[in-house]
Order: sequence, then C-alpha cells, then structure tokens
Amino acid sequence: MDGKTRANIKPGMLVHIVLKKDQRTGNLTEGIVKDLLTSAPFHHRGIKVRLEDGQIGRVQEILEE
Repeated sequence: MDGKTRANIKPGMLVHIVLKKDQRTGNLTEGIVKDLLTSAPFHHRGIKVRLEDGQIGRVQEILEE
C-alpha cells in the first residue's frame, strides 16, 4: 500500500519513508510511525510522519498494518 492517503496510516505501523536529505537519491528508511504530521487527507508525495526514533519523512510504502 502506498503512503499518499492519510487514512491508511496509523501510529504503530511499520513503514518506509524518504528523509528530506534522501529525496534526490530515493534511499528509504524503515521505522515505526509515532505521529502523523500532514493534516490533509491526501498528499501527492506522501504523508509526512515522525518515526519513533525521531526521524521525519514522507511515507513511500506501508509494510504492515
């Protein structure tokens, strides 16, 4: 599942995000969602989240529900 729709993402989910510094390379970071930072129901580049380790990025894919 992709991470462009806010309703698909909940705290505690395992996701792949792209960090701001990795947007050019496309390197993905795996982590567990702590907070959803995008308030809009949809974002074309991915919903912005904070992971439990404090990293912030846009969800590229949801690994488990």
